Amino acid sequence: MDYVIECKNVTYTYPLATAPSIHQLNLNIERGKFYGVIGENGSGKTTFCALLRGFAPSFYKGEIEGEVLVEGKNISEYGGEISKKIGYVFQNPFTQISGVKDTVFEEVAYGLENFGVPVEEIEQRVIDVMRLTDIEALAGKNPFDLSGGQMQRVALASIIVLEPDILVIDEPTSQLDPEGTESVFAIIEQLKEKHKTIILVEHKIDLIAEYADEILVFKNGNLITTGKKQDILTDMSLLEKGVAIPQVAILGTKLKEQGLLLDYIPITESQAVDVISKALKERG
Repeated sequence: MDYVIECKNVTYTYPLATAPSIHQLNLNIERGKFYGVIGENGSGKTTFCALLRGFAPSFYKGEIEGEVLVEGKNISEYGGEISKKIGYVFQNPFTQISGVKDTVFEEVAYGLENFGVPVEEIEQRVIDVMRLTDIEALAGKNPFDLSGGQMQRVALASIIVLEPDILVIDEPTSQLDPEGTESVFAIIEQLKEKHKTIILVEHKIDLIAEYADEILVFKNGNLITTGKKQDILTDMSLLEKGVAIPQVAILGTKLKEQGLLLDYIPITESQAVDVISKALKERG
């Protein structure tokens, strides 16, 4: 297996906390896969993301046991270079915006400037990523004059332009309306098509069902189960643990219990239409 990130018996405790936020985490992240991270609030999802990016403990301090390896090397050994390997998109886009640049174009270029990339290359890479994220029309605007959805796309662009192979994205749609959510996931879908390794925390379970390959489920700081999305998101026992699963999976399970011969339990609307329509047609 080609593992880009390995977590080996990782336990992390925030400063002044009386108990760890992540307990004995053992996990391998495969290159090119899309991982959806789910669990109720306070289950450890954001802390998990911070560990993968190295913010915990380098920025948040605290105590860590075990190790996080990125391509076989301890994450603490990378220093600032880790941002070339792993891009991190915060839940709140205000956190992502530097505040030192007057235009969106300059904001997106800021990271490349810090790494000493030649001016000509910066301009071309910024133009390309602004086209990808559909923010070309915003190039001359101040980042803080944008809507939440626009600002989140700028935040994504500022990370994508660095060309990391791994993206850790924490609740990108939590403050967005449906239109903003759709625009952000259009970008995420393009990143998936480019075979980037994506670790996404998202409370909208239908989006996880649509886009993810694998699911990671956290509860009380523990990774309680992992696996392919079709298996995890049809596990009704997760409901008892406070973990959301798609409504169509609940519907499919109930229909099957009532005797409808479904080929499988659906986790997306398109799957539900196909499998339920087929079962009803066969029943006559």
